[in-house]
Amino acid sequence: MKLYFKIPQKLKTYFDKEITLYQQAFNDGELQVAWRHLERAHILGQAYPFEHSYAHWLMLRFGIRIKSIKETVGQIPRLLVGGVKSFVGIIPVGNTGGSNVPPLKTMEIPEDLKEILLLHSGL
Repeated sequence: MKLYFKIPQKLKTYFDKEITLYQQAFNDGELQVAWRHLERAHILGQAYPFEHSYAHWLMLRFGIRIKSIKETVGQIPRLLVGGVKSFVGIIPVGNTGGSNVPPLKTMEIPEDLKEILLLHSGL
């Protein structure tokens, strides 16, 4: 079993870019665009405990800020166990992380993110 601790720096650059784009879109009131960037950040960071947990933390905050009970409640267990699952390498690849999808469902990764992950993840 491989344990994952730290996201490779090149991949972190892409993760951080999605977080920045999320924040910009949210501040501009573009909630659907903002959410999509959170999902993309989740996909990029889900193999790494800190980034995975951080994506879920932001999703929880998003749920609170838009007053979505479903998203807020759905993020709590994901936040509690997501990072642990990353640490031991048990993740549903491509899962977008929102409460609108089952937490263990593997999903298709968008082509541009697939390329980034292949080039920069070290997995």
